[in-house]
Amino acid sequence: MGIVQRQGLRNTVISYLGLALGFVSTTLVLPRFFEPGQLGVTTTLASVATLLAQVAAFGFASVGIRFFPYFRNRENGHYGFLPFLLGVPLLSFVVMAALFWLGKPVLLGFYETEVAALGPYYAWGIVFALFTLLYSLLDAYLKALYHTAFSSFLQDILLRLLILGGALLFAQGLLSFHGYVLWFIGVNGLLVLLLTGYLLRIGELHWRPRRAVLAVRPVRELFSMGAFTLLSSLSGSIIMYIDTLMVGSQVSLAAAGIYAIAFNISTALAIPARSLNKIAFPLLANYWKEQNLVGMADFYRRTTRLNALIGCLLALGIGLNLPFIYSLMRAEYAQGTLVVLLLLGSRLFDGITGLNGLILVTSPRYRFDLVFNVSLSVLIVGLNLLLIPRLGMVGAAVAAVAAQVSINLARTWFVWRSFRMQPFTWQIPLILLITAAAGMAGWLMPTLASPLLTMLLRSTVTTAVYGGLALATGAAPEAVALLQKLRRR
Repeated sequence: MGIVQRQGLRNTVISYLGLALGFVSTTLVLPRFFEPGQLGVTTTLASVATLLAQVAAFGFASVGIRFFPYFRNRENGHYGFLPFLLGVPLLSFVVMAALFWLGKPVLLGFYETEVAALGPYYAWGIVFALFTLLYSLLDAYLKALYHTAFSSFLQDILLRLLILGGALLFAQGLLSFHGYVLWFIGVNGLLVLLLTGYLLRIGELHWRPRRAVLAVRPVRELFSMGAFTLLSSLSGSIIMYIDTLMVGSQVSLAAAGIYAIAFNISTALAIPARSLNKIAFPLLANYWKEQNLVGMADFYRRTTRLNALIGCLLALGIGLNLPFIYSLMRAEYAQGTLVVLLLLGSRLFDGITGLNGLILVTSPRYRFDLVFNVSLSVLIVGLNLLLIPRLGMVGAAVAAVAAQVSINLARTWFVWRSFRMQPFTWQIPLILLITAAAGMAGWLMPTLASPLLTMLLRSTVTTAVYGGLALATGAAPEAVALLQKLRRR
């Protein structure tokens, strides 16, 4: 088994462990220990650091992965590629950090009612962004070297365990909240040191700059690729983080904390689609290579049906059991119930139609994917400006639903118009009807003395009705085939 297979297997295990650990920590543990306003502070710092680091990176993380094969020469230190990969973004970071510092009165002005909470950590936001930038660049370098498992372990497992450890120290009174914030930032710096040590151990820490790095590929080509990637990654980050930032500035940091937890709860619905997309990406690329559009169209419809089938059941499970989930947290977080339901709708629609983006990005018309991502980020910002002052954090959720539905409809139409492929079969409306019936059956179950018992009762009834109807009506032909195969065995 080669290095790619070994690293891929390790990454898969780490990824799923990390997803489970992340859901438990950010959804169930941290909200028990911290008030919404306190989580609003750490969430805001992380969002600002990510956006600042991405602008400073100028797309060089993707440039490193894309162009490293041209520089690969271990005996020659890869022509000084690592110093070049780090040097340009670090120079950019100095400029961005200076602008960020000079803009302190303006940026804190957006949080005029929360200056006392955020002000002491403004400079630390720059440090946090530096750690985020260095980690992303070193991680890209390791990916280019086909060493991905260690950085995945650090990001998905160790970081979350360390954050949990800091939260436990805070809960025991051994750390103040200020101490926890510094811990939260510091563990990201620890990850950078560990990655650096790992590069040293495998003999790939080539610090010596070389002029030859400028002659391997045209510098203009590298910067052109970086600029294109910057727009794409920045729009993706805006989509991910702008809601929380705008809720914090226009409502309160407490509302931002509540919204962040609601967002994390809804993220569970995206896990199956993400896992499927990892498999779908290389398959779609191969379909394009072979120009097998008929096979691609069939794959498009089958994955849409599978996403709908799994996504609707998960959405029911989360939506019907929100009282139990929120019973595990401080009572204030339950204000995000409607936000969770709206975001579940947004993620469900995105999961059902989500393969349109992968088809587009692997197609000859891949540059249009950037147009859709930028349009989505602009639409989200515009709708947030319009709706958050009127509806608070619920307005941000409504904006997310409206933006995701609009862009996914546009993407689906574009794929159909360009390649004559559409994802829907007669089973999709049938699955939605089954979802409504199963949801009604679960909702009609009585509330028992214990939230846990209520959750178990509702989950059992909902799953039984949903699974029975799906199998009986033929809404899930893949599941029927699997069941028949198991019976034969």
